[in-house]
Amino acid sequence: MFRILGSAKRLCDGMTRRDLLRAGASGILGLTAADLMAAQRDAKSTRPRQHGRAKNVILLYLYGAVSQIDTLDPKPEAPQEIRGPFASITTPLPGVRVGAPVPELARRLDRVTVVRSMTHPVPIHNVANAVTGIHQTDIPMELNQRDPRHWPFFGSVLEYLETTQGRRDPSAIPSNVIVPWRQSANAPAKRAGFFGGFLGPRYDPTAIEFQGRGTLASSLQPFNPYCSIDLAAPFNFPATALMPEITLDRFRGRRSLLDQLSDQQRHLANAVPTRGYDQLQQVALGLCDSQSLPGALRIDREPLAVRERYGRHLFGQSALMARRLIEAGTRIVTVLWDEFVENNSAWDTHNNLTRRLGRELCPGFDQSFAALLDDLDQRGMLDETLVLCFTEHGRTPQPEGADGRNHWSGTYSILLAGAGVKKGNVVGASDRQGAFVKTRPVNPKDILRTVYHLLGVDADRTIPDRQNRPLPLVDGGHIVPEILE
Repeated sequence: MFRILGSAKRLCDGMTRRDLLRAGASGILGLTAADLMAAQRDAKSTRPRQHGRAKNVILLYLYGAVSQIDTLDPKPEAPQEIRGPFASITTPLPGVRVGAPVPELARRLDRVTVVRSMTHPVPIHNVANAVTGIHQTDIPMELNQRDPRHWPFFGSVLEYLETTQGRRDPSAIPSNVIVPWRQSANAPAKRAGFFGGFLGPRYDPTAIEFQGRGTLASSLQPFNPYCSIDLAAPFNFPATALMPEITLDRFRGRRSLLDQLSDQQRHLANAVPTRGYDQLQQVALGLCDSQSLPGALRIDREPLAVRERYGRHLFGQSALMARRLIEAGTRIVTVLWDEFVENNSAWDTHNNLTRRLGRELCPGFDQSFAALLDDLDQRGMLDETLVLCFTEHGRTPQPEGADGRNHWSGTYSILLAGAGVKKGNVVGASDRQGAFVKTRPVNPKDILRTVYHLLGVDADRTIPDRQNRPLPLVDGGHIVPEILE
């Protein structure tokens, strides 16, 4: 079952007061405000293409760092110890090969963009570096979800902008959701990344939590739900369901009483902790009273053939849930393949790489990614839905121990598809051993700026941090035009 956990002033013409001051000063040079406005229009007209093309985002996040050499960037000409245990296979793109563990992705490579030249200097599980605008993280931040230095997840930023600009109904379906549970909910180490950062817990993604168990046991991860789940079992969402003795009329009556009591406590409204609690309370009540959310979460209404196509495992069913949530009005859905039960699990393949990639990780991902891409396309949703597949770094070209690869951020690979993304496209290249970038280095901030661009948001606009200082949405980076159609 699933459980809901919750989670510079501009004038009307778009000019800032500073722009007008500049215009006044430039009058000495013969320039006018009209000249300045024309220059602004010209600057906007030179924006990279596809600005605002994406209306929604599905982010598939593979925690632990995917081995680029065994999946998206194989090195068939390298020595055996580098190219690893898997062969490479052809794709529809001439001369472009991928790893044998992802055959369904290989057949669809003409519909996606692969960035093979991702790079950054810190090979730790810095999820926040991949999904927030912060310039750099460290290990203490990685292991502290509420470190005050953290910046917000980009989905949290979008929800904040919608809320503060009055474009969001708090009683509507959540706009920023994570499945199948809150990050690190079932892992011993509590990693950071998918949280509200300096915007506060109010803007954490709303977590839809899977409560079931896997039906197949792994020697490393007993009852791992990523391996297999029972599709016949119902999905229940107790946090949004009313208890049997509470009718809808009784619920609304209690809510009315709560509103009356709250009116008697308005003198507390200026207290920041109380304000935050009130916001979370309104979100929770809105979820309980939602007309669209319960239907979206009824994944059992999907035809069995569709559920089978996504896969009899948690990642596949979560990807299907993401599609249903987007259809129902959610804007950002993160599907997280997270650590389960113990460290060095998920895609953190320090050991048992051959079995884990070949039997447990790549088959599930490959099936689900292909099903999601096909499903969105067949439903006419792909033109407005940006599909991202991120990981925080790559793996070493040289093996670690008998059968593993260590952390490596010299170069690694990610995937993008859908709204505004060029099809059949490979950006950048690594060297012949898959160790360093050979052409077109791309860092995580470049990708975030490109994502914001596709969503029609200026990554240089500012939002206030905890000290009310204006900070840009992304610290550094540039849009990657080679990704855009």
